[in-house]
Amino acid sequence: MAKPKAPEGDLSTFTCEAFTHAGVTHPVYRKGAGPAVLVITEMPGISPQVLGFADRLVALGLSVALPQLFGTPGFDAARARPLARLRGAVKVLAEVCVSREFTMLATGRSSPVVDWLRALAVHEHARCGGPGVGAVGMCFTGGFALAMATEPRVLVPVLSQPSLPLGLTARQRRSIDCGPEELATVAGRCVREGLQVLGLRFHGDPLVPPERFAFLRERLGDGFVAVELEQRDGHPEEILKKHHSVLTGGLVDAPGEPTHAALQQVLDLLRRKLLPAA
Repeated sequence: MAKPKAPEGDLSTFTCEAFTHAGVTHPVYRKGAGPAVLVITEMPGISPQVLGFADRLVALGLSVALPQLFGTPGFDAARARPLARLRGAVKVLAEVCVSREFTMLATGRSSPVVDWLRALAVHEHARCGGPGVGAVGMCFTGGFALAMATEPRVLVPVLSQPSLPLGLTARQRRSIDCGPEELATVAGRCVREGLQVLGLRFHGDPLVPPERFAFLRERLGDGFVAVELEQRDGHPEEILKKHHSVLTGGLVDAPGEPTHAALQQVLDLLRRKLLPAA
């Protein structure tokens, strides 16, 4: 029997408007009512499965904001023909490599786009209310949620398979795309406020080396909660050779499955911190 996959969402059910900060503008797709969660998409962009994850948050009673930082919203790489998939991946990689908003290789440095994301978090909190906002980064954007947590309104940073900087050297593997002062600020919040930084990865994922989570444990102590899954736990139809996307392509969406339990841990943390009355 085929294992159930992550659900897919429909882009047409989301509204879209531009958000500008410090002269930088990106479209933002929104849906729902209640405290806001920023869902920062993985490569190659806002896919149907990322939209499906956002729909789960809406069902909890939260609103979601999905900034389009790269790629074509709604593009389904999993169903695309191999040549179309390759062309899409090359196009997005070229887009982010030439952009000044992203840092792919530097250690101890946040991507400049994080300033824009923090401003968006402040905006969404003012618009939606509640005790604060959540931030879920995935893959290429996983570390963005960590750096965003210097903003006090960000109460739930979730790092799903954080992949930057690319782990070509030992120093890069034992690092994450967050500046040292920002990381110290987040560590201070963990001690003073009980902030929890939730990280998710598959063992054996070359894009998220184990040294990266060891580094976060050292810097954040008990404030870093790691969820590490085995390769056998991932969905057999994920398009990558090694399982990578915990909340989307690698998710087996059935109770009792380790990836489903990881998803529930994310949802429970968001519910507990952003919907305390519930």
